[in-house]
Amino acid sequence: MNAEQEKELVERAKDDTSVFGELYEQYYTPIFGYILRRTASIEVAQDITSEVFIKALKNLKRFQWRDVPFSAWLYRIATHEIANHHRENNHRFLPLLDEAADSAVDPAPTAENEFIEAEAELERHKNFLVLQSGISKLPVKYQEVITLRFFENKSLKEIGAILGKREGTIKSLLHRGLGKLREFLEQNAT
Repeated sequence: MNAEQEKELVERAKDDTSVFGELYEQYYTPIFGYILRRTASIEVAQDITSEVFIKALKNLKRFQWRDVPFSAWLYRIATHEIANHHRENNHRFLPLLDEAADSAVDPAPTAENEFIEAEAELERHKNFLVLQSGISKLPVKYQEVITLRFFENKSLKEIGAILGKREGTIKSLLHRGLGKLREFLEQNAT
């Protein structure tokens, strides 16, 4: 969906809540994926995703276009809901589920191919656990920007809109967060 189609759909949804279902269908999967990677719990991600779309529907008439996609507004709501969830449940943030585990399966695997794939999967899983451990040790502000940039593939402008920060601040947070992550990974390389 291009920006003009998105804008038209949002404007129609403001007057006809049944049209909101189209927005829900368009954005449910990416918003759910983002929340799942941040919470590492399917049940929690489902609950928070529902809350995001309920809040979006309730506040849709107040949404205003500001040169960023509608999805940025949804990600912003999701980010606030994740923070609320963790604050209420007194949990640390857990980012990023292993997307590498979703790789395609060979329809007719040989024993050798299965062994090679199993070894590769084990190595990816080990690397992911180290990365996940490192990211979860970072302050939340770094977790958010790293997750949005590298796992949600958001631009600096979109991240700024989602988090309510300027692009320069996002760049600085990314730089510092990646530096802290690098330090953690180097300390735990043994």
